[in-house]
Amino acid sequence: MLPSLQTITRREALARLGAFFLLTTPGRDALLEDLVKAGFLFFWEASNADTGLVKDRALADGQTDSRQIGSIAATGFGLTALCISAERGYLEKAKVEERVVRTLEYLWEHLPQHEGFFYHFVNVATGAREWKCELSSIDTGLLMCGVLMCGEYWQNARIRKLAEQLYRRVDWRWMLNDGECLSHGWKPESGFLKNRWDHYCEHMLLYLLAMGSPTRAVPAASWHAWRRPVLEYEGMRFIAVNAPLFVHQYSHAWVDFAGKRDRYTDYFQNSVLATKAHRLFCLKLQPRFPQFTEDLWGITASDSARGYRAWGGPPEHGKLDGTIVPCAAAGSIPFLPKESLHTLRKMRERFGDKVWKRYGFIDAFNPHTNWFNPDVIGIDVGITMLMAENYRSGFVWKTFMRNRDMRRAMQRAGFAPA
Repeated sequence: MLPSLQTITRREALARLGAFFLLTTPGRDALLEDLVKAGFLFFWEASNADTGLVKDRALADGQTDSRQIGSIAATGFGLTALCISAERGYLEKAKVEERVVRTLEYLWEHLPQHEGFFYHFVNVATGAREWKCELSSIDTGLLMCGVLMCGEYWQNARIRKLAEQLYRRVDWRWMLNDGECLSHGWKPESGFLKNRWDHYCEHMLLYLLAMGSPTRAVPAASWHAWRRPVLEYEGMRFIAVNAPLFVHQYSHAWVDFAGKRDRYTDYFQNSVLATKAHRLFCLKLQPRFPQFTEDLWGITASDSARGYRAWGGPPEHGKLDGTIVPCAAAGSIPFLPKESLHTLRKMRERFGDKVWKRYGFIDAFNPHTNWFNPDVIGIDVGITMLMAENYRSGFVWKTFMRNRDMRRAMQRAGFAPA
C-alpha cells in the first residue's frame, strides 16, 4: 500500500495559513451553495445529453444557444461537477450516473483521439475536430482529471473500468517528443507544436498525470526540468510567471497540495501569496481604473468587450482595460477566502442580475464602460464551482487524492509533509 501524504486535515492546513473563515456563517454558506449549484446547472444543461461533451461557452441566462463548439477541458470540469452534484443531491443519483457512463463510453469509443490525446475543441454533437485545433496536452490533462475523479467517486464497475482504460491509453512519453518537458500539443498537418511546458504554469496536474501513468509514464526528471522563476512583489516572494491568475489555480482544483512541499516550495502557500499579490496589484490600478477597490477586484484570462484576452498581473500582463473577471476571485477562494468571498458578494449585491444569471456570474464585466458579457465560459464556471466546493467540504480533493496513481506521482515528484 502506498502511504498517504496527507498528514494534517484540510481545516488544520487552512488554519495554518490564517484562513479562519472555515467557521460557519450563513452568508458565506449561501454564496458557496449558489456558486456550486449554478455551476451544476451549466454543466448539466450546456452538455450534449448523448455524448456528454460540454460546450466551450453558453449564454449565461440559460437561453437556447445554437453554438455547438465543445471543450474537452470543460468536459473534464463537467465530469467532476457531476460527482459534486450527485454528492450534493442536486439530481437523482442514478440519472447523473447514467450521464457519466454515457460520457466515458463516448470518450473511449467515439471521440477522435491520437495516442490517447484529444483535440482541444470539438463539436459537442458529432465529436468532430473544430477550427483545425491542436491535439492538446493540457486540455487532455484537465479531461483526465475529471475522468479519474469519476473512477474514484462512483462504485459502478463500468465507470471504473472506462476511467482506467482512458487514462492508461494516453501515451505521455510520446508527448515528450524526445525532450524533457511535455509539448503543448500536436497537429496532424504539422506535427508537434513548438512550445513546451517548460516553466511554472497550470501544468503541474499534467506532469503528475504523466508521471503517475501505470503504462506510459514520463520520468521523474521531467518534474524537475521545468523552470520555477521567483517574483517579488510588495515584500512577497513566490514562484510565478507573467501570466493570468488561473495558472495558480487549475492544478489545485483536483490535486491537494496543502501541507506538502517538494524540494522547491509549498505550492498551496505559493498560490496564497500569488493571490495576495494579485489583489494588491488590482488595488494599485485604482488611479487608472477608479472602480477597483477592496470590494471589486480580480483579473484573469476572460472575455472582454474586444474579444477574449489573457490578462492579469503582477506584473501587468496584457493591455488591461478595467474589466473584472469573477472567476479570478472565485478560483482563489481556498487561498484567500475572506477577501475572495467578500468581493464576490459585493459584485452580486452591487450589480445584481447584470452579473448574476442562471449559470452564476457572467464571465466578465467592465464597470468603467458599463459592458456586461452575455456569456459564461465552461472552464471559468468549472474553476469557480470546484474551488467553492473544495473550500466548503474538500470533496474533490479528498476523492481525487484516493487515486493510487496520483499518490505515486506525488511521491515520484518528491512531495513530503511541509
